[in-house]
Amino acid sequence: MKTALSLFSGRKIILIFGLALSAQLVTAQPVDLAILPQPKEISFKGPAFTMHGRVNIVVGSAAEDKFAAEDLAEFIRRELGVEAVVSARSGGASIVLKRTGKDKTLGAEGYRVSVSAEKFEIAAPAAAGLFYGVQTAKQLFRKNGAEVLVNGLEIRDWPDTKQRAAHYDTKHHQDTKEYVKRFIRELAGYKMNMLIWEWEDKFEYPSHPEIGAPGAFTMQEMQELTRYARQYHVQIVPLVQGLGHVGFILKWPQFAHLREIPASNFEFCPLKEGSYSLLMDLWKDAMEATPGSSFIHIGSDETYELGACAQCAGKVKEIGRSGLFHHFLGKSTRMLRPYGRGVMNWEAPMGWAKSRLSVYHGDQKETGFKVVPEKGMVLTESYDYETPDLKYAREAKALGYPVYAYDPNPGIEMLFLPYFFSKNKDVKEPGALENSYKFLIANLGRGVFDGVIRTSWDDSGLPMQAWMLCFATTAAYSWNVKGPSLQEFPSLFYRNRYGGQAAGVDSLYFMLNEAAYFYMESFERRVWHWGEIGKTHLPDLPRGDALEYDPFWNTEYADRLKEAEIYLEKMNAAIAICNRLIASSVNNVYDIEVFKTLCQLAQNTALTYIDLSQIEYAVRQAHRQRFVSYDTSFHYLQKAEQIVKNNLERRKTVFNELCAVWERTRLPKGMSTPGKQYFFEQERTRHFASRVPGMNYLIYDEEKLGLESYLEQLQEYMAFFSNRFLNQSKTN
Repeated sequence: MKTALSLFSGRKIILIFGLALSAQLVTAQPVDLAILPQPKEISFKGPAFTMHGRVNIVVGSAAEDKFAAEDLAEFIRRELGVEAVVSARSGGASIVLKRTGKDKTLGAEGYRVSVSAEKFEIAAPAAAGLFYGVQTAKQLFRKNGAEVLVNGLEIRDWPDTKQRAAHYDTKHHQDTKEYVKRFIRELAGYKMNMLIWEWEDKFEYPSHPEIGAPGAFTMQEMQELTRYARQYHVQIVPLVQGLGHVGFILKWPQFAHLREIPASNFEFCPLKEGSYSLLMDLWKDAMEATPGSSFIHIGSDETYELGACAQCAGKVKEIGRSGLFHHFLGKSTRMLRPYGRGVMNWEAPMGWAKSRLSVYHGDQKETGFKVVPEKGMVLTESYDYETPDLKYAREAKALGYPVYAYDPNPGIEMLFLPYFFSKNKDVKEPGALENSYKFLIANLGRGVFDGVIRTSWDDSGLPMQAWMLCFATTAAYSWNVKGPSLQEFPSLFYRNRYGGQAAGVDSLYFMLNEAAYFYMESFERRVWHWGEIGKTHLPDLPRGDALEYDPFWNTEYADRLKEAEIYLEKMNAAIAICNRLIASSVNNVYDIEVFKTLCQLAQNTALTYIDLSQIEYAVRQAHRQRFVSYDTSFHYLQKAEQIVKNNLERRKTVFNELCAVWERTRLPKGMSTPGKQYFFEQERTRHFASRVPGMNYLIYDEEKLGLESYLEQLQEYMAFFSNRFLNQSKTN
């Protein structure tokens, strides 16, 4: 008896079948496979393949194929508890990895998986395809008592998009080498094949070692990571910013003469030869650190100051800002060409003809100068003027410029990403998942874009674990544009990443999306980028013999207090979910541990509002008792004092626990070493995560409230009150 099902839409895979295996009857049961990315073609048929105590992984002599076999064997041993031996010959239960002849449909990255009671075969025309077949195979196993089963099936699968890139932004944090390796493995498991790594100062740059932060990756470490990634068919592309976003370089006094504006370290002057000499030093270091990579990314976006210096202003009158921008990009590309790498940048298809720089500078004056970009540049920037038929991408490609689709930026929200909804002036809008889904299915698989890039901007200092759903989304639809529906995908991701028993993960993610806006809208977190949002004042301190005070706080902040009470309940529930998931040891449990610290951070924000309310109420009670009972009045002052002390202690505990959890996979932010002092200087974007050198950017707004000073002043008044009334009362 068998049930066969062919899937081309990528919807949920359900199989109900009864099989006789090893003289035992396997009862009919639903099998819900959570494969990411979902294969192009899959059909279920015949009995299952079973493993008991041992399985052979049979593979040929090619080193890349042996690596794929060892990767599968290690997974089987670790996750399934079955002895797996890589061998050149089959015997007993065997999984066979083999190369096939060329297949026009499968190409270099496609593969076949064939499973029956007698065989488990993974076949592909090339090493990459065989490796990706293994990544799919790892998602097919299921336990049934003492047995490990893989359902009888046939899979044919291949990617819709050639280059599937994750942008890894580490401008405001540095992960450990061990975490970077894990991240590479996770991306490879999702079949992403490019890691565009924006280092900023997280690389030592041997030519100018002062630029690298204390603890930055050395040349040897980066080469090690590059070779490690290559084993997993992931190409590391170094991104070292060129024109803008160069505060990590130009903050140093010895390079300040290369600034476009003396007061800002954000941007190089594109007309100074020294700019190119310095950048070429850094770019050559980057290329040496990433042996075998085909590209280098020179960034160069957000050029707010372009054309500001006197010399550049004159040049702008001649060739326009877009001309000056491409003067820099073109010269840089020509300088890099002898090194044999494609040069990526943050320019958009036909951006030079569409006045794209007006987003930074307003309407551009026409100069009559025709901008002709340097041939071969790889265009990776986002843009909002494309047509449904991809007119501008096609036009740029026809002119000889490779183009990458820029999966929409999910946002720079604090605390967590707006996966399910975003907010714009209290109006809810579609979230990052919907935006990404619609963009990817509309634009990929049409033979236009050479690749796709998923950015992960580090502006708000989110933990990497918060980004994994983003990476998985891009991976899923860049591989199979006809993958699961928008409604089905989150559940598929949760089951794939955390296992089938991770109840409540969906609620946790949604509550974190909600909490992000509560956290952002609290205190002065948004002041730099959102204009006038008002200051959060502390309750009035008592004063004078009569214990006077101004009872304004609970009236003025009633709305925030109401929100705080709502989110305290939500975060209590979210923390309970985290505790339950951690106790049940779900897959990737470290994600949940990190998310718990985010919940505690939002919980502390809510409790701080409630504390401020209770402080005012305590002072009010002290005031009311002033002419009734000195002791009772002082008791309420002590209550206010204890609320402040508890708040400060709780904030410290929450922050320390967060640092302890996060720093299991990253270095302490802004740290110094015995041999090197960290040099901190802000730049014009004033990112949330770079307001201060350390991790306390997450609690900086609570620190700015001034509760420490408030406590001192309250205690001074309490000493006055005690000496004035309590001591006098005892004397009398």
